[in-house]
Amino acid sequence: MDGNYLFSGFMKQFLYLLLLIAALPLAAQQPVYQDVPYCQDISVKHYLPDTTNRLMAVLRDRNGVIQILSEKGLLRPQGGQFQYPGTLRPDQGYIPMRDRHVSAMILHQHQFVYLDDQAVLSNAWAGKLYLTHGLPKAHLFAGGQAGTWLVSDGKTINLLSEGQTAWSGSLPDDDLKAIRYDAVRNRFWLLGTQTLSYLGLADNQLKTVLRMPALTCFDLADNTLYLGTRSGYLTVDAVQGKQTGTLNASLPCPELTAIAVVHGNLWFGSPMGAFMRRSDGKFNYYFGERWLPGNQVVHLAAGEGRNVLILTTKGLGEIQFKAMTLQDKAMVYEQQVRQRHLRYGFNCDVVTLKHGDLSTAEMGQRDSDNLWTSMYLVSQLYRYKVTGDTEALQNCMESFDAMERLFTITGMPGYFARGFERKGYHKFKAQDGRLTNGWIMAKDPEWNWRGTTSSDQTVGQFFALTQLADNLTGDVRQRAITLIDKLMTNIINNDWYLLDFDGKPTLWGKWNPAYVNSFALNIGDRKIMSSNLIAFLQAAYHFTKKPVYKDKALEMMTRYSYLDNLMRPMKTIGQAPANAGELAKSLSEDWNHSDDEMYFLAYNSLYQYAFDTRLKAKFLEAIKDHWDIERPERDGLWNLCYAATGAKAFDLPETVWYLKEFPLDMVEWQVKNSHRKDLTFVPDNFRGQTTTEVLPPDERPELKHNRNQFKLDRNENGVSELSAGDSFLLPYWMGRFLGVISGPKK
Repeated sequence: MDGNYLFSGFMKQFLYLLLLIAALPLAAQQPVYQDVPYCQDISVKHYLPDTTNRLMAVLRDRNGVIQILSEKGLLRPQGGQFQYPGTLRPDQGYIPMRDRHVSAMILHQHQFVYLDDQAVLSNAWAGKLYLTHGLPKAHLFAGGQAGTWLVSDGKTINLLSEGQTAWSGSLPDDDLKAIRYDAVRNRFWLLGTQTLSYLGLADNQLKTVLRMPALTCFDLADNTLYLGTRSGYLTVDAVQGKQTGTLNASLPCPELTAIAVVHGNLWFGSPMGAFMRRSDGKFNYYFGERWLPGNQVVHLAAGEGRNVLILTTKGLGEIQFKAMTLQDKAMVYEQQVRQRHLRYGFNCDVVTLKHGDLSTAEMGQRDSDNLWTSMYLVSQLYRYKVTGDTEALQNCMESFDAMERLFTITGMPGYFARGFERKGYHKFKAQDGRLTNGWIMAKDPEWNWRGTTSSDQTVGQFFALTQLADNLTGDVRQRAITLIDKLMTNIINNDWYLLDFDGKPTLWGKWNPAYVNSFALNIGDRKIMSSNLIAFLQAAYHFTKKPVYKDKALEMMTRYSYLDNLMRPMKTIGQAPANAGELAKSLSEDWNHSDDEMYFLAYNSLYQYAFDTRLKAKFLEAIKDHWDIERPERDGLWNLCYAATGAKAFDLPETVWYLKEFPLDMVEWQVKNSHRKDLTFVPDNFRGQTTTEVLPPDERPELKHNRNQFKLDRNENGVSELSAGDSFLLPYWMGRFLGVISGPKK
């Protein structure tokens, strides 16, 4: 055969191979969310200083002026921005209005029109509108076409046309509560306490179309009337004048005080906050001072753009809807963290607020600052890797300095403190010279440090140090590896315990097999401590290549059953048996959500640094088993920790939902949901799940990853502000780092 023939044959086989490859299905790729702008809701609140004043209505005119009607005159919102409330102050604009006893106001042709004890009047249209009505106690009115006005004192109803009383009457056996003009049918709809009627202007005939007790409010939009009651709402066809459907009582609070169609959405007011009906028939619920000055809603109205004005007995809440991407939202949190939540480089919560007043914030050492800081540090590391932003790298390094100093301040090789503080802020116990709650004096006389270091603190250190070592080079990488090595050596040398400054094991720093395997098979601590320790040892071996770490890991997995422990299915975890010890019983009263956080933050080390493919497959099985049982919580961080294994299905839509629904206001305001009639509750259970579906983050009391996301209520109000450095920034920047959330698409 000549060379040309050989070449020709080779090319044919090569082309055939290419065709075979092309015919194979492409490997499934992880889905990617395109970060386009969405509507983010925030609140701007204005409080009423005069608590004796009664608020009645709020409106915004064509000029953007917001007026509030009160028993003591017209008010205007002053000051106020997100998280920094304003007040309601007397409107001094039109001097003559101060002397008028205004009882109602409406918008007519987008201008303010007022009702007092003498007339219908306005300052618009050169002040030409002034019609006397002859009802000294008038407090209800509406405007129609061609200068037609309907005025009532709740009993007598006068129709004013061309300055004259064209008709006068009343509702049969009922008191009037509200009036709406129907321009399409040229009639006034009249809501009584138990009737719905209309007055047709073609013939001035009053007709009752519906009778129902306990009517409270109503609104008209297109061809539908929405009627609120003390036990739900119903709809009436405005064309036929007939009820459509049944009374809907499945509301957050069925006792309605206000109802309005605002910017195309149906809104409700109640004694327990406000809520908006979504396109899926469910509700966005706005309760408490995260959203409103008070929960007793008086009136609803349209604000600027898509904003909604919600008047309560204690002031005005404006729910603003701003277009932003997830990155825009992240940058708001970035500023919050840098301005209020950094203490010596630690990411910390603020728990000393006075009624949400951010100017009263004080920072102090908290039990888990180390853990929260590790999560914030990694968020900034991922942000730097994704964006190249040197500010993010500096943020990361400042937090690394703080976490590294936890090791050096103790003077104990491989043992890190829970926290540190300048001297003089923790009192000594008289009997032994130690500081309270584990505080002792450092060798540096200007500082104190706190022991009692726990297992979750250790998880935090490994999480931060491994990510630094994996993603940075040079001196920083070596510093991180050195700390990993020292910490793991300390644990091994002390028989799998963290020994505190007194030479005794800390309360939770215990991975010794005699301790771990003393628990029954269904006790969560047996599984979590095994899972974490194998992750730690694998990480130490991965970065140092010291055989002792691999040998010890294999020994713990085989001789001491740590592999069996960590592989035990999550569904087997439950309460301790009756003959178990008191510690086991206390640890298994209910599901431990802090354990969830410790598992997921250590899963990267468990999976990525597995010694071989067999172990890697088994660890993936354990991770997916855990993720499956956590899916109802829709926690964005758990989903992304699972996605880090390369999983193609990891609930990306739920992750994006979690990030979008996270509240920008991180103050822990009072939250109530257990009264809601739109939720489906489930029986008491070990996991603490209360409803069939978890509530959005901005409606529930718990935002930390280590808390029960199904908790419904919180009584404490405005005494703390959480940092978003761990709760939002880590999952967001992790999503960007993994490539499953795109950069912003404007």
